Amino acid sequence: MITKSVVAAVVGAAALLVPAVLIPAVPAAATPAVRTIATGLDNPRGITLGPPGEIYVAEAGRGGAGPCRPGPEGEACFGRSGAITVIKQGRQWRLQTKLPSLASRAGTEASGPSDVSLGADGRLHYTLGLGGSPDLRQQVPQLTGMAKLYRAGRTPAVLADLGAYETSANPDGVTPPDTNPNALLATRRGQLVVDAGGNSLLRVAPRGRISTVATFPRRTVAAPEGLPPGSPPAGTPIPMESVPTSVTRGPDGAFYVGELTGFPFPAGQARVWRIVPGKAPSVFATGFTNIIDLAWARDGRLYVLEIAHRGLLSGDRTGALLRVDRKGRHQVVASAGLTAPGGLAISGRSAYVTNCSVCAGTGSVVRISLGS
Repeated sequence: MITKSVVAAVVGAAALLVPAVLIPAVPAAATPAVRTIATGLDNPRGITLGPPGEIYVAEAGRGGAGPCRPGPEGEACFGRSGAITVIKQGRQWRLQTKLPSLASRAGTEASGPSDVSLGADGRLHYTLGLGGSPDLRQQVPQLTGMAKLYRAGRTPAVLADLGAYETSANPDGVTPPDTNPNALLATRRGQLVVDAGGNSLLRVAPRGRISTVATFPRRTVAAPEGLPPGSPPAGTPIPMESVPTSVTRGPDGAFYVGELTGFPFPAGQARVWRIVPGKAPSVFATGFTNIIDLAWARDGRLYVLEIAHRGLLSGDRTGALLRVDRKGRHQVVASAGLTAPGGLAISGRSAYVTNCSVCAGTGSVVRISLGS
């Protein structure tokens, strides 16, 4: 059985290696120049903007010598290679190092630092993913520090144990529990965390209390052709989880969450949700493919980053940045040059994207002009 654990490493990016499924061609769009501003990163994921000229990037690392354990995409080995990198005025350096990381022996498709956010006090926070059952942390003691929210510092401070909350609360009700904190957003009332494994949006109050803001439901879809051996025949109705990956605050004050979708990762079926705390989530925009991040621009338009524009089972690692209008319609802004992108931030008329988010040592950050 294929479950949401298939998307553990980078919320599904490893599935890019599955044999291709036939998907209609997407017309080429005119794309602006993609300029590289940082290189040499290990599985770069979430990105945020700090004081003028500063950019922070979560590097999930490249695992290490072990211990190793079986994972949904093969053997995964532990190491302390995760980091938080700072980019400023053409320079880059690792501000926080030796953070937990779990990756293939090649160092790819890692779980580790997954997102970064600056609180109202200017202090840096970050999440550590896991991609599996919270019980893994008892089975492999080296994983104890994963699936948690931290405040950066010489000695990082644990602010919340998100894995423990998934075990005790299991907000989406899917069993067995699964946790993979993947996105982080600072608010005046604490931090919002998207747990891609738990299909939930969580709030961590300033004193560490965790509560559920929203959960995202399963859907039933038809199994496509060309799935791996042992999968259901084409056309068979199968359940598909939402797998939320990203959160941002809109100009209307509501929160917006993008979903990757779970297996079979159908092209064009990912959605953007609008969440007003205390009310049921509503769908804001549809027709996307495997969303990995969201950001609003100053002009009030939403931008959506897709990790795989043709779908995670297409065999094509090309991502895309899309612009969404106020009616939910969208168009591609940039695609060429984006390879399994993982994080998005916007400043003025520029988008900053972490590129090759499943790559060890060859990940980068690129800047894309959004035009006038």
